[in-house]
Amino acid sequence: MVDGAVGGGEPEASDSLRTFGAVVQALREHAGLSREEFGELVGLSKHTVASVELGRRMPDPTFPERSEPVLGNTGAVRKAARHLSRQPGLAAWFRQWAQLEKTAITLWTYESRMIPGLLQTQTYAQAMAVDNVPPLDDTQIGERWTARAERQQLLRDRPNTSFCFIIEEHVFLRQTGGAEVTRALIDHALELAALRNVEIQIMPLVQQSHSGLQGPVQLLETPENKWFAYIEGQESGQLITDRKVVSVLQRRYARMRAQARSMADSVGLLQRMRGEL
Repeated sequence: MVDGAVGGGEPEASDSLRTFGAVVQALREHAGLSREEFGELVGLSKHTVASVELGRRMPDPTFPERSEPVLGNTGAVRKAARHLSRQPGLAAWFRQWAQLEKTAITLWTYESRMIPGLLQTQTYAQAMAVDNVPPLDDTQIGERWTARAERQQLLRDRPNTSFCFIIEEHVFLRQTGGAEVTRALIDHALELAALRNVEIQIMPLVQQSHSGLQGPVQLLETPENKWFAYIEGQESGQLITDRKVVSVLQRRYARMRAQARSMADSVGLLQRMRGEL
């Protein structure tokens, strides 16, 4: 998991999901159908129906249209679906940060575990999904990539936003997914590094002085020039608003920029890595 991607479990329910699920459950019970019977009529398992009704799962876009005829054609399911607020593929703890990303004028990312979500390719993301525990189904993997691909549009749609990425060298050397996936990943990183608003720096494999040993971090600046930070662990994430803490993280990141390879050296290293694969 990285950048709020949904792991094996469902994100926590939002109010709109719970409300939608309650509407579906009430209409199903009024129709005298069990979850299993309703599932058979709309092409879902009883377990999926339960997840939707309990607000743990975002229904797919065709769910309202498939459900309406079964539940009396009242239009209630369609109307309730309009108010669903959770974006499939994004974990609950990441949604607030994702909203801030959309309008940020500065976004800094340091990653020591894997390629940041904004720089990933689909094949790389799929390779990571293979090893997810518990396993992901095809729908979850698809939602996960769709959400990430939408976020990646920020790099091109917001040319006045400054994006800076510091990535550990070993993340590329690991060759997640194999040589072919890594070649495509490096090509993608080099293409993005050529954009005027994107900076990619590689932290050397051997580095005696390193200010990022406490772990990955993201920082952003809003149009109002307010700074926020975000840190993510396994099955959790934390949005940091305390100005003193954010200031400390800003200073650490600034020192890491000096410790990492320059942009030109980083591009040269990626090109050499690409040639050796």
